[in-house]
Amino acid sequence: MAATRKEEIKYMSEELQTIFLSNLDEAPARRRARQAFKDIQLHIDHCLFRLPADGVKMKEVYEVNSRGLKIFSKSWLPESSPLKAIICYCHGYADTCTFYFEGVARKLASSGYGVFALDYPGFGLSDGLHGYIPSFENLVNDVIEHFSKIKVQKKYLDVPSFLLGESMGGAIALNIHFKQPNAWDGAALIAPLCKFAEDMIPHWLVKQILIGVAKVLPKTKLVPQKEEVKENIYRDANKRKLAPYNVLLYKDRPRLGTALELLKVTQELEQRLEEVSLPLLIMHGEADIIADPSASKALYEKAKVKDKKLCLYKDAFHTLLEGEPDETIFHVLGDIISWLDEHSSRKNKY
Repeated sequence: MAATRKEEIKYMSEELQTIFLSNLDEAPARRRARQAFKDIQLHIDHCLFRLPADGVKMKEVYEVNSRGLKIFSKSWLPESSPLKAIICYCHGYADTCTFYFEGVARKLASSGYGVFALDYPGFGLSDGLHGYIPSFENLVNDVIEHFSKIKVQKKYLDVPSFLLGESMGGAIALNIHFKQPNAWDGAALIAPLCKFAEDMIPHWLVKQILIGVAKVLPKTKLVPQKEEVKENIYRDANKRKLAPYNVLLYKDRPRLGTALELLKVTQELEQRLEEVSLPLLIMHGEADIIADPSASKALYEKAKVKDKKLCLYKDAFHTLLEGEPDETIFHVLGDIISWLDEHSSRKNKY
């Protein structure tokens, strides 16, 4: 393990350091790691975890899906206030719905929304090789299957439903919309991965070599990453120090097969922006060098729906809800809730 990784976790107990540095390729190891870190995570000094959780009912479930994979999911519901709408969250690449999103979901639930999320196969607490996406289409279908089971429940049939997608989750949300063009009342997209920024793409020759190797060794962790790209995740230095507590985050080099799938899906998305026809809230940091902000501008301009809004945040990096200064995080959260309030009340009038 690199010295930098050890330096990041020097303030953890010996037991937690051992777990953090262990191999988390398989789901049982990730589940043990989450159990060890669970209580500590909720008490770290991050603004999302200082938000009150009173009046929020939470539930965690493991279910085997139609492909035989055990999928972890979680819900956050307001205990007493009327339900304004349900929000189905699609997390970003490498991530989980069990860490930073916990604070976001509690805030949304305390604002009157039912929030539902899952860890994709290969991520977080769900089955699958860590960080591996053999088929992006299968992943999208897994997410649709899960959210569809929620939406058909009688208690949710008459309330609006929205997609909330972050980074790669934004690409997943858009692909869900393409497969279900009339099923959702809107989508809020945070730094959606419609196109990789130039700094993320290897040199043409290197890319061709990696594509060739990926066909033979798709699970290999070989895709190079520039240091400045890693630095673009957290703008707030104090929040960067807290990053290791997200123990389920996939931290290694991207697997070749995963990188190939993501490259393919972003190229396809760029060609389909005109097909987007649901109400949109698009949010992007202007200093993001992971997901290209110009692609969010293109999405805003090309989407054929009239009901669309683009929010660009000056100097902000990629993780708008996790790695920015507190005031930016609360600004983004406020923009999301205001947009949801407007669109859910509009739908509930009819």
